[in-house]
Amino acid sequence: MFVKHDLSMSRLRGQGYDGASNMRGELNGFKKLVLDVNPYAFYVHCFAHQLQLVVVAVVMGVLAVSDFFGHTNKIVNMVSASCKRKDVLLQKYHDNLVVQLEHGEILSGKEQHQEISLARPDDTLWGSHHKTLIRFYQMWDSVVEVLHGISLDGADADDRGLASGLMINMESFEFVLILHLMLRVLGLTNDLSQALQQKDQNIVCAINMIVSVKSLLQKLRDDGWQPLLISTTNFCAARNIIVPNMDDNILARGYPRRSRKMVTCLHHYKVTIFNEVLDRNIAEMNNHLSETSTRLLKCIACLDPRDSFSNFGHDKLVELANIYSIDFSSQERYLLTDQLNIYIDVMKRSDEFLACDSLSSLALKLVQSRQHLVFPLVYRLIRLALTLLVATASLERVFSAMNIIKMDLRNKMGDDWLNDLMVCFVEREIFAKISDNQIMIHFHALKSRRGHLPPQTRVHYAITS
Repeated sequence: MFVKHDLSMSRLRGQGYDGASNMRGELNGFKKLVLDVNPYAFYVHCFAHQLQLVVVAVVMGVLAVSDFFGHTNKIVNMVSASCKRKDVLLQKYHDNLVVQLEHGEILSGKEQHQEISLARPDDTLWGSHHKTLIRFYQMWDSVVEVLHGISLDGADADDRGLASGLMINMESFEFVLILHLMLRVLGLTNDLSQALQQKDQNIVCAINMIVSVKSLLQKLRDDGWQPLLISTTNFCAARNIIVPNMDDNILARGYPRRSRKMVTCLHHYKVTIFNEVLDRNIAEMNNHLSETSTRLLKCIACLDPRDSFSNFGHDKLVELANIYSIDFSSQERYLLTDQLNIYIDVMKRSDEFLACDSLSSLALKLVQSRQHLVFPLVYRLIRLALTLLVATASLERVFSAMNIIKMDLRNKMGDDWLNDLMVCFVEREIFAKISDNQIMIHFHALKSRRGHLPPQTRVHYAITS
C-alpha cells in the first residue's frame, strides 16, 4: 500500500489498532513488523476498544452482575420473542404513560415519551449494555406485566415457567440494586466511549477524559453507596418489592447452606456487589488504559492549551522531541529549549490563544495568526501529537460502510471502483458541499468530449412580426 501511493515507511509516526492479537502482538503482530522497520511508529491501542474491554470484564468478573445480565438477556428475549409480544409490550408501555400523564406523575412535551423497545446488549457493540438498561428502567412496569401475562397464558409450560422465574428474579431487591448501580457506572463509561468515538478526537482530550472518569468512579466508590441505597429503596417501595433489613444475616453468595457461611445484607450488597463492581471497574481501567501513563502520552499531554496552559511542561516537551529524534536534529533540540520559553510566555499573554480548548484549535490558531512560522519547532511537536490516533472508531465505520456498498447484488465490484465509492461515502459531508456543476466541469476538463458539461443554457429568441 505504501509503495502504491508512493509513501515512505520512514515518515510513519503512529499506528493504532483495535487490540486484535494478530495486529498488536509483541512477537509476530503487525505492530512488531512495523516497529522493526520504523521504531518511531509508536503504537496506541484504541481507547474505545479498551473501554469496551473494561465493561465486558466487569460484567463477566462479578458473579452477581454476570447473573444480572444473564437474566436481563433472557427477559429481553422472552418479551421480544414474537411480533405479538412486542406489540403487547408497546401497548402496555403506552397505557402506563397515559395513566402517569393523567395523574400528573410525568409531564408532556415535544419529543417526550417516544415509542421505544427493548434493545439486546452485545459485548462487541459499544454502549449497548447502557442502552438496554435505560430502556429496561423506562419500561419496567410494562415488562413485568408482559412477563405476568406469559406466565399465565404462555404457549407451553416451559415458557410459562421461565416467565414466572424471570419475574421473580426481576422483582428482587438485588436485581433493582444492580440495575441502578450499573446505570450509574455505565453512564460514566458510556459518555467517555461516545466521546472517544468522535472523528476529531485527539490524545490530550482523551487522556483528560479518562482521568475525569476515573476520578468520578472513585468518588462514586467513596460517597455513592447511600444515595444508591436510597434511590433503590424508593424504587422498590413504589412497586411493592420487598426491601431487606440490612442488619439481617443471609447465606454468602456461592456457598452451600451446609457451610453456614453467613454475612449481613449490608455486607452482601455493599461489599460483595457495590464495592466489587467499582473496584474492579477502576482496576480494569488502570490495566486496559495503562497506556495513558506511558512516557509518550504524558509528554503529549503537556501541549494541552486548556486552563491557560496549566499542563505545560518544559522538560516533558524536550523529552518528546528526544523521543522523535528523527524529526529533530541535535541543533533543533538545543534550540527548542529557548523556543519553548518564549512560546509559553507569548501564549499566556494572548487572549485568543488562552481561549483555545483543544490541541486542534491551538494548531489552527497558530496557522491563522502565522505564529507557526515563529515557533516552527513547537508547531512540529503539535503536528506529531495530532498524528497519533486514540480511537479507531472511524475505521470501524469504514468497514461497516463496505457492507453497505459492496452487497450481494454488487459482489463483482473491482477494488478501484470500490475505493472510489468508499471515499465518496465516508467523506460524504465534504462531497455534499461540492456542487454538481463543479463536478461536471472537472469531468469535462479531463479530456475533450462531444457534449459540453455542464449543459449550456439555451437562449430562446422571440420572433415578432
